[in-house]
Order: sequence, then structure tokens, then C-alpha cells
Amino acid sequence: MAIVELVMPKMGESIMEATILRWHKKAGDPVKVDETVLEIATDKVDSEVPSIAEGVITEILFNENDVVPVGTVIARVQTESGAAAVPETPPAVTPMAETPVQEARFQTAPPRHEPEPVPAPAVSGEARFYSPLVLTIAAQEGVSFAELERIPGTGNEGRVTKKDILEYIDRRQNGPVTDHEVIHEAPKAAPQQQPTREIATVPVGNNYGGNVEIQEMDRMRKLIAEHMVRSKQVSPHVTSFAEADVTNMVRWRDQVKKDFEKREGEKITFMPLFVEAVVKCIKKFPLVNCSLDGDKIIIKKDINIGMATALPSGNLIVPVIRNADMLNLVGLTKQVNTLANAARNNRLKPEDTQNGTFTITNVGTFGSLTGTPIINQPQVAILAVGAIKKRPVVIETPQGDSIAIRHMMYLSMSYDHRIVDGSLGSTFLSAVASELENFDPSRGY
Repeated sequence: MAIVELVMPKMGESIMEATILRWHKKAGDPVKVDETVLEIATDKVDSEVPSIAEGVITEILFNENDVVPVGTVIARVQTESGAAAVPETPPAVTPMAETPVQEARFQTAPPRHEPEPVPAPAVSGEARFYSPLVLTIAAQEGVSFAELERIPGTGNEGRVTKKDILEYIDRRQNGPVTDHEVIHEAPKAAPQQQPTREIATVPVGNNYGGNVEIQEMDRMRKLIAEHMVRSKQVSPHVTSFAEADVTNMVRWRDQVKKDFEKREGEKITFMPLFVEAVVKCIKKFPLVNCSLDGDKIIIKKDINIGMATALPSGNLIVPVIRNADMLNLVGLTKQVNTLANAARNNRLKPEDTQNGTFTITNVGTFGSLTGTPIINQPQVAILAVGAIKKRPVVIETPQGDSIAIRHMMYLSMSYDHRIVDGSLGSTFLSAVASELENFDPSRGY
């Protein structure tokens, strides 16, 4: 006999915990290799966790809707013999929704009792992470964001757990909970804590008034909403704007697109041309290709470009073109088309949405001239490209100025002002616009 421990899988960068959505097995049930044991969710993924051992589930250590830190044992499987050891390469977690997760991890060990986790003190002075479950409970119970910020957390790194918020709600139902009560129960706060700001919340209950239709958010939309709110909490956003004359680029694509498709078997869109320009500028300004870890700047040597892609459900996902600086235009085109098609058909692989270092979103696809995109954490910048429109513009030449019809496009870039100053952000954006304007109409591909 041997015991195989199933742990909460290690997931993408910055993911510290996941919510258990549903158990497919219960204690006493038999399980086969690669059979789904449970479903989990994070702010980036809904996924199935399979078993790598055949045997019987002996213990289920957490309930549905529990938020569990990565690496924590969540179940145990008893096998028939000690031969069912851990394989050299753990299997990937099977993506079941729009977004993937990296892997499941198992360990073989004799039966033992897990020690009770020691609650971590609350961390103050920086933005806190809230799990989708905690945010859902807060919305249902009318707990404002300012109240959430004041609740002492007993979870990992001082995070608010399900137990913490339910205890707070119980106390509040017995009467108003004052700041004094909350602060008194919390661990000692760091000095110079910044005051929280009240954020308006959606009314709770059935008193909506008027002729309305109520639609429940699907899980992916809830997770996207939480991810966007968290990005605004973490990063002070600044957005710069630029305009580019892309007439040469448009004319070149019109000339080569039929031959390109015949020769390469791929349709060439504007996205690979945008990626190519961004990659060239990142090489000149590597600081926009970084992330922050506390007061440490992590400059990424790999250039992995994420491209925001709309799904049939209306939600967005960001597949990543890895090592984009190593690909020529044909390679970029094939990667863009492959990832976009896989995203729209829910066929992305686990690694396809991870480790992006810079993101491009094409708001022009939907007719927008420009936008103010929200940074895709933990990156520090995101570029939005608008619709290409013909407009009369002034052309400056040595012989004098003239007015001509040109293909014009707006670009906007939001960046994290903690690390990217206005001078760097504006200079980088201008460099991208210049690359697009100076496109060589006689180039090959």
C-alpha cells in the first residue's frame, strides 16, 4: 500500500491560491489514472485536476468553495502497491474553460497528519488580493471595498479568508462595526498606513427599480472583473497617446496579402506588423518589459508579447507569443493566427497564456479610435491600437506643405507610474508610432 498526495497545483506567475469549484470524487470512491478529481478556479483559469495514480480516495481535506494556497495537500489516494510512484514529469492540468493552468503536482509519502496552518499577520501599506469567493460574499452581503480593506486577514500573507469575512458579517449583523473594533482585533499594522478610499458598490437586494433584466455574471467575467480591479489597486495608471500615419503599411499589406496567403497558407493581418514594431522598440527601451517585486525591478530578457483576443462569449483572453524577437514576419503571422484560432475555439494549451511580458490590444477591431487599457498584471505596460481611418492631413515636404488623404491611426499606452515615468512612456510610444510611420513599402516578408 502507498499513499499519493494530491496538492493544489502550481499555477501562473503571481497566483498564490485557487478556489475549489467542485469535487468529482468523494472519500471512498475509486479513481483511475488521468481521471478528473476536482475542478478549480483562479483569476485566470477554470481547470480540471486529474489523478496520476489508480486507487481509492481516502481523504478529502477541503470543501467546495474553499480557497486553498498553492502547494497545499487537498486529497489523498491509496494505491494497491508502492509501485505507484510519482512520474518524472507531472501531467498538465486540463483546461476546461477559456484559460489554462500549468500543472498538477503529486507526492508519494507515508500517511501523516497535516499541521494546522499558522495565520500570517495582515500586511498593510500595499494593495491586498481578494479571492473571487471573498469578493462574491462581499457583494452579496453589501460589504463595501473600504470595509474589506479594514478586515484583518488570517490567510496567506494577511489575505482575507472566507472565515474572516463571514465572522465580520456576523459581527456587523449584531450592530455597526466601528473602525476601532476592526483595528483592535487585527495584528499590529505597519506604520504610515495609507488611508482607504470609499468605492461605490452596486446596490444589493431586489430593489433595482424600473424595467430591468438581471443577468448573473459567469465565472470568467467575475474573475476578469476582479483582475481588473486588482490591477487598478496595484498600479498607478498613466496613459499616453500618439498618432501615426500608417499609409505605407496599409498599402504594402494590400499589395502582398494575396501572394502571402498563397505562398504561406496564412492570412496576414495588421497584428503581426504591430508586434514587430513593438519588439524593435522594446529592444531600445527594455524597462517597459519588466515587472515589480516589492522594490525590485525584474527586467525580462525574453520578449513575450500578449495579444488580447475576444472570445465568442464576449470575454477576453490574452494568449502569448513567446520569444517574439526571434521570429520573422512569417513566423509572427503564423503564431498570431494559431493562437487567435485556438483561443476562439477553446483549444489553448496551458503554456499559451503564461509568462507574457508586454500586451497589445487591438481596440480598432471593434471600431474604436482609441482607448485607455488596463495593465495586465504583473506587467507594467499595455499598448492599445485604434481603428485605421482615412483623413485629410498636412504633409510637410522641402517644397512646401500640402494636404493629402492618409491612413491614420491613434495609439495609446497605459503604464505603471511606479516604474515607467512619463518621459519613458511617451518616448517609447512615440518610437512605436515612428516605426509604423517609417514602414518600408518595398520590403519583402
